[in-house]
Amino acid sequence: MSLPPHCAPVGYKWIFRVKMNADGSIDRFKARLVAKGFHQRPGFDYTETFSPVVKPATIKAVLSIADMRGWELRQMDVNNAFLNGALTEIVFMVQPPGFRDLSKPNHVCRLNKAIYGLKQAPRTWYTALRTAILQMVFHTSKADSSLFIYSNESNLCYLLIYVDDLVITGNNPTLMTTFIQQL
Repeated sequence: MSLPPHCAPVGYKWIFRVKMNADGSIDRFKARLVAKGFHQRPGFDYTETFSPVVKPATIKAVLSIADMRGWELRQMDVNNAFLNGALTEIVFMVQPPGFRDLSKPNHVCRLNKAIYGLKQAPRTWYTALRTAILQMVFHTSKADSSLFIYSNESNLCYLLIYVDDLVITGNNPTLMTTFIQQL
């Protein structure tokens, strides 16, 4: 699409990484298209930012409870987490190499989903994750918005969020597995 008047497109950058195994051999090659979010202007390209980071005191408290009660801890890293967040703002990005429309070289891409690098990407990811967690009948801690608690009869489960990493613990490993599968 053509760039609307008074809009500035966000640039991009390709990030290439070689992931290694513990023995030093190559595991895989990774490529990620990242937006140059530092080009974004508050009030025009985004309205609010937020990054879900659990408080250190909350981590210590939950880990202490899990240790004292002998609970299992499970950690998850969500792949391409930010791509799960739907953008509410209108954001345009210049056409990246390899995806350029040669018949329309001055056109831009309108982003529907957040990508890494956008100022609002962590907020949109947190909103999508929070919605999913609340649908599983967890509730948000009043002391820390990155701690979710499930309590039902004799079952208790804590879910901690640190951007795209999750830690889950509780007194029922089967229930924890169910929640992980649902996520």
